Amino acid sequence: MPTRALVFDFDGTLADTESAVLQAWQEVFRAHGTELPLDAWYAVIGTQHTTPAMFALLAEHAPGVDPDALRPVTKARVHELLETLGPRDGVGSYLESAREQGLKLAVASSSSGAWVNPHLERLGIAGYFDAVLTGDLHQAKPDPDLYLAALAALRAQAHETIAFEDTPHGVTAAKAAGLTCVAVPNAITESLDFGQADVVLPSFTAKPLDALLSR
Repeated sequence: MPTRALVFDFDGTLADTESAVLQAWQEVFRAHGTELPLDAWYAVIGTQHTTPAMFALLAEHAPGVDPDALRPVTKARVHELLETLGPRDGVGSYLESAREQGLKLAVASSSSGAWVNPHLERLGIAGYFDAVLTGDLHQAKPDPDLYLAALAALRAQAHETIAFEDTPHGVTAAKAAGLTCVAVPNAITESLDFGQADVVLPSFTAKPLDALLSR
Protein backbone atom coordinates (compact mmCIF):
# COMPACT_ATOMS: atom_id res chain seq x y z
CA MET A 1 0.00 0.00 0.00
CA PRO A 2 1.31 3.50 -0.81
CA THR A 3 2.14 5.86 2.05
CA ARG A 4 -0.45 8.63 2.42
CA ALA A 5 0.52 10.22 5.73
CA LEU A 6 3.49 10.94 7.98
CA VAL A 7 3.32 11.59 11.72
CA PHE A 8 6.28 13.13 13.55
CA ASP A 9 7.13 13.21 17.21
CA PHE A 10 8.28 16.70 18.21
CA ASP A 11 10.85 16.75 21.03
CA GLY A 12 14.10 15.21 19.85
CA THR A 13 12.69 14.28 16.45
CA LEU A 14 11.76 17.47 14.61
CA ALA A 15 14.06 19.51 16.86
CA ASP A 16 16.63 18.39 19.40
CA THR A 17 14.91 20.06 22.33
CA GLU A 18 15.75 17.11 24.57
CA SER A 19 19.42 18.10 24.71
CA ALA A 20 18.48 21.51 26.09
CA VAL A 21 16.04 20.06 28.60
CA LEU A 22 18.59 17.50 29.78
CA GLN A 23 21.28 20.17 30.14
CA ALA A 24 18.94 22.35 32.21
CA TRP A 25 18.16 19.47 34.55
CA GLN A 26 21.82 18.52 34.85
CA GLU A 27 22.55 22.09 35.89
CA VAL A 28 19.79 21.97 38.53
CA PHE A 29 21.14 18.72 39.99
CA ARG A 30 24.72 20.04 40.05
CA ALA A 31 23.56 23.22 41.76
CA HIS A 32 22.27 20.96 44.53
CA GLY A 33 25.53 19.03 44.82
CA THR A 34 24.64 15.90 42.88
CA GLU A 35 24.58 14.43 39.37
CA LEU A 36 21.54 13.40 37.36
CA PRO A 37 21.84 9.66 36.56
CA LEU A 38 21.30 9.21 32.81
CA ASP A 39 19.48 5.91 33.31
CA ALA A 40 16.81 7.81 35.25
CA TRP A 41 16.52 10.26 32.36
CA TYR A 42 16.23 7.50 29.78
CA ALA A 43 13.45 5.86 31.82
CA VAL A 44 11.13 8.84 31.30
CA ILE A 45 12.31 10.42 28.06
CA GLY A 46 9.50 10.71 25.52
CA THR A 47 6.75 10.58 28.16
CA GLN A 48 4.83 13.14 30.23
CA HIS A 49 6.57 12.14 33.44
CA THR A 50 9.91 13.91 33.03
CA THR A 51 9.37 16.91 35.31
CA PRO A 52 7.73 15.11 38.29
CA ALA A 53 10.26 12.28 38.01
CA MET A 54 13.17 14.72 38.04
CA PHE A 55 11.85 16.62 41.05
CA ALA A 56 11.20 13.35 42.92
CA LEU A 57 14.74 12.18 42.18
CA LEU A 58 16.24 15.53 43.15
CA ALA A 59 14.34 15.44 46.45
CA GLU A 60 16.05 12.13 47.29
CA HIS A 61 19.45 13.83 47.04
CA ALA A 62 18.47 17.30 48.27
CA PRO A 63 15.76 17.01 50.94
CA GLY A 64 13.65 20.13 51.30
CA VAL A 65 13.98 21.17 47.67
CA ASP A 66 11.10 23.41 46.59
CA PRO A 67 9.74 22.37 43.15
CA ASP A 68 7.49 25.44 42.93
CA ALA A 69 10.50 27.73 43.25
CA LEU A 70 12.70 25.73 40.88
CA ARG A 71 10.14 25.12 38.13
CA PRO A 72 10.15 28.66 36.62
CA VAL A 73 13.95 28.86 36.90
CA THR A 74 14.39 25.56 35.08
CA LYS A 75 11.84 26.52 32.44
CA ALA A 76 13.56 29.84 31.80
CA ARG A 77 16.91 28.09 31.40
CA VAL A 78 15.44 25.65 28.86
CA HIS A 79 14.03 28.52 26.80
CA GLU A 80 17.38 30.31 26.95
CA LEU A 81 19.14 27.21 25.60
CA LEU A 82 16.53 26.81 22.84
CA GLU A 83 16.66 30.38 21.51
CA THR A 84 19.02 29.54 18.66
CA LEU A 85 17.88 25.96 18.06
CA GLY A 86 16.63 25.09 14.58
CA PRO A 87 15.01 21.93 13.17
CA ARG A 88 17.17 18.82 13.03
CA ASP A 89 19.28 18.48 9.90
CA GLY A 90 17.22 17.15 7.01
CA VAL A 91 13.82 17.83 8.58
CA GLY A 92 13.11 20.71 6.19
CA SER A 93 13.85 18.51 3.17
CA TYR A 94 11.55 15.77 4.47
CA LEU A 95 8.69 18.20 5.06
CA GLU A 96 9.10 19.88 1.68
CA SER A 97 9.29 16.53 -0.11
CA ALA A 98 6.17 15.34 1.72
CA ARG A 99 4.31 18.51 0.69
CA GLU A 100 5.35 18.03 -2.95
CA GLN A 101 4.01 14.48 -2.86
CA GLY A 102 0.71 15.52 -1.32
CA LEU A 103 1.19 13.55 1.87
CA LYS A 104 -0.80 14.43 4.97
CA LEU A 105 1.32 15.48 7.93
CA ALA A 106 0.79 15.58 11.69
CA VAL A 107 2.73 16.04 14.89
CA ALA A 108 2.06 13.64 17.77
CA SER A 109 3.81 14.78 20.95
CA SER A 110 3.48 13.88 24.62
CA SER A 111 4.35 17.49 25.43
CA SER A 112 1.67 20.15 25.84
CA GLY A 113 0.28 22.30 23.05
CA ALA A 114 1.61 25.34 24.91
CA TRP A 115 5.12 23.91 24.41
CA VAL A 116 4.84 22.37 20.95
CA ASN A 117 2.89 24.96 18.95
CA PRO A 118 5.06 28.01 19.72
CA HIS A 119 8.17 26.00 18.88
CA LEU A 120 6.71 24.86 15.56
CA GLU A 121 6.01 28.51 14.73
CA ARG A 122 9.44 29.67 15.85
CA LEU A 123 11.12 26.94 13.79
CA GLY A 124 9.13 28.02 10.74
CA ILE A 125 7.58 24.60 10.13
CA ALA A 126 4.08 24.92 11.61
CA GLY A 127 2.51 25.46 8.19
CA TYR A 128 3.48 22.01 6.98
CA PHE A 129 1.21 20.18 9.42
CA ASP A 130 -2.45 19.37 8.97
CA ALA A 131 -2.85 18.46 12.65
CA VAL A 132 -0.92 18.79 15.92
CA LEU A 133 -1.83 16.32 18.66
CA THR A 134 -0.42 16.92 22.15
CA GLY A 135 -0.24 15.30 25.55
CA ASP A 136 -2.46 17.79 27.32
CA LEU A 137 -5.42 16.46 25.33
CA HIS A 138 -4.41 12.82 24.83
CA GLN A 139 -2.76 10.00 26.77
CA ALA A 140 1.01 10.33 26.58
CA LYS A 141 3.33 7.80 25.00
CA PRO A 142 3.98 4.88 25.28
CA ASP A 143 0.16 4.74 25.16
CA PRO A 144 -0.93 4.70 21.47
CA ASP A 145 -3.65 7.34 21.97
CA LEU A 146 -1.69 10.19 20.33
CA TYR A 147 -1.09 8.15 17.21
CA LEU A 148 -4.69 6.96 17.04
CA ALA A 149 -5.79 10.58 17.36
CA ALA A 150 -3.38 11.59 14.59
CA LEU A 151 -4.80 8.93 12.26
CA ALA A 152 -8.32 10.16 12.98
CA ALA A 153 -7.34 13.80 12.40
CA LEU A 154 -5.67 12.97 9.09
CA ARG A 155 -8.38 10.49 8.08
CA ALA A 156 -5.62 8.01 7.37
CA GLN A 157 -5.25 4.29 8.01
CA ALA A 158 -2.40 2.90 10.10
CA HIS A 159 -1.09 0.70 7.27
CA GLU A 160 -0.61 3.76 5.02
CA THR A 161 1.06 5.95 7.64
CA ILE A 162 4.67 6.23 8.83
CA ALA A 163 5.68 7.53 12.24
CA PHE A 164 9.03 9.17 13.02
CA GLU A 165 10.36 8.87 16.56
CA ASP A 166 13.54 9.37 18.55
CA THR A 167 12.78 7.33 21.69
CA PRO A 168 11.82 3.71 22.42
CA HIS A 169 8.71 4.95 24.27
CA GLY A 170 7.61 6.73 21.10
CA VAL A 171 8.31 3.69 18.94
CA THR A 172 6.21 1.57 21.30
CA ALA A 173 3.30 4.01 20.96
CA ALA A 174 3.49 4.09 17.16
CA LYS A 175 3.71 0.32 16.81
CA ALA A 176 0.84 -0.18 19.26
CA ALA A 177 -1.28 2.01 16.98
CA GLY A 178 -0.31 -0.13 13.99
CA LEU A 179 1.95 2.35 12.20
CA THR A 180 5.22 1.66 10.47
CA CYS A 181 7.84 3.41 12.59
CA VAL A 182 11.13 4.97 11.56
CA ALA A 183 13.44 5.73 14.48
CA VAL A 184 15.74 8.71 14.02
CA PRO A 185 17.67 8.84 17.31
CA ASN A 186 19.52 11.97 18.37
CA ALA A 187 22.71 12.43 20.38
CA ILE A 188 20.83 11.83 23.64
CA THR A 189 18.95 8.68 22.57
CA GLU A 190 21.27 7.02 20.03
CA SER A 191 22.51 4.46 22.58
CA LEU A 192 19.01 3.18 23.41
CA ASP A 193 17.36 0.02 22.08
CA PHE A 194 15.29 0.62 18.94
CA GLY A 195 14.65 -3.05 18.17
CA GLN A 196 10.90 -2.41 17.82
CA ALA A 197 11.37 0.11 14.99
CA ASP A 198 10.88 -0.95 11.38
CA VAL A 199 13.76 1.26 10.20
CA VAL A 200 16.50 3.07 12.13
CA LEU A 201 18.21 6.06 10.53
CA PRO A 202 21.16 7.90 12.09
CA SER A 203 19.69 11.18 10.78
CA PHE A 204 17.15 12.57 8.34
CA THR A 205 20.03 13.31 5.99
CA ALA A 206 21.03 9.64 5.84
CA LYS A 207 18.19 8.74 3.45
CA PRO A 208 15.92 11.10 1.48
CA LEU A 209 12.19 10.68 1.97
CA ASP A 210 11.75 9.42 -1.62
CA ALA A 211 14.24 6.63 -0.99
CA LEU A 212 12.61 5.73 2.33
CA LEU A 213 9.15 5.51 0.76
CA SER A 214 10.40 3.30 -2.07
CA ARG A 215 12.31 0.88 0.19
